[in-house]
Amino acid sequence: MKALVLSGGSGTRLRPFSYSMPKQLIPIANKPVLEHVLTAIRDLGVTDVGIVVGNQLRAISGALGDGSDLGVRITYIPQDEPLGLAHCVAIARDFLGDDDFVMYLGDNMLPDGVADIAAEFRTRRPAAQVVVHKVPDPQAFGVAEVAVDGSVLRLVEKPARPRSDLALVGVYFFTPAVHEAVAAIAPSARGELEITDAIQWLVARGETVRASEYSGYWRDTGQVEDVLDCNRELLRTLTRSVAADVDEASEITGPVVVESGARVVRSRIEGPAIIGAGTLVEDSHVGPHTSVGSDCVLRDTRLDDSIVLDGASLVRVRGLYGSVIGRSAAIATVPAPETAPETAESTPANTATSRHRLVVGDHTRIEVAA
Repeated sequence: MKALVLSGGSGTRLRPFSYSMPKQLIPIANKPVLEHVLTAIRDLGVTDVGIVVGNQLRAISGALGDGSDLGVRITYIPQDEPLGLAHCVAIARDFLGDDDFVMYLGDNMLPDGVADIAAEFRTRRPAAQVVVHKVPDPQAFGVAEVAVDGSVLRLVEKPARPRSDLALVGVYFFTPAVHEAVAAIAPSARGELEITDAIQWLVARGETVRASEYSGYWRDTGQVEDVLDCNRELLRTLTRSVAADVDEASEITGPVVVESGARVVRSRIEGPAIIGAGTLVEDSHVGPHTSVGSDCVLRDTRLDDSIVLDGASLVRVRGLYGSVIGRSAAIATVPAPETAPETAESTPANTATSRHRLVVGDHTRIEVAA
């Protein structure tokens, strides 16, 4: 079995970050979403992976290389413009050959894995097997109508009146039968080749199409709130590991990872949290559900429930929560004009009571008057 990972698209809902990086490289628990996806695929016993990429080939290939560090072999498949999920299957035809394959959307997080569903597909080998999840708002998704025996009766994309609450979550298993279906369908009203149309073509043709319900945690990391929620979920499973310089005046409680080369000075870190390699945390308080990337500086700062990307600097920024700070962004509180400088001792980060939320893109500089 091979894997086809879809990593095109412009990521408009994740701006400003998607202006400067592919949305699939947004870090969750200090690892890009695509790295989590490839790990999940490798855990299915699949190591031959094609990644469909748009205009971000250089960034994605630069982050993942040939996949050897993750135990997979990556083939990059360029897509000039996003023309639908079935179009991705069409342009990957040479890579896929006549092998069965799993197709995985590159911005989807299913940390509980789909190993049992993959095993079922390998045993039964239906023409297609879709992964579904019960949702409260099926109008926003492709929806599967499923018989009692698990066979798919019909697929409808974003139905006005859903007849099911089983949404397609972006993981599909196919035999080579799907290639004939993709070749047979026409573009939809929005000008794309829809994978739901191809699967529906198989159903109408009398081919066996099955649905398997995934009941674990699932998020499409298409928006900032989804990214933060995924970060909370993955941090929840952390195992404590402190491989860095932590002075005696600091306190670390709960499941906290402090990577090699980081320094913690006169600070408190409450888990679950990650502090990346080479980062300095000084006179600061890092609260739960926070990921801080590599080579960052946190000085006289308090934050929780946030993501700080590599190289960012936070100086005297107190009370951040639910924030995402871009790569190499610099945020500092500076004395207001004609105001005496406030010392860290007078209002230390540990006692800050105000709360602020920031969503700041890469290489941004913000100065806030005290």
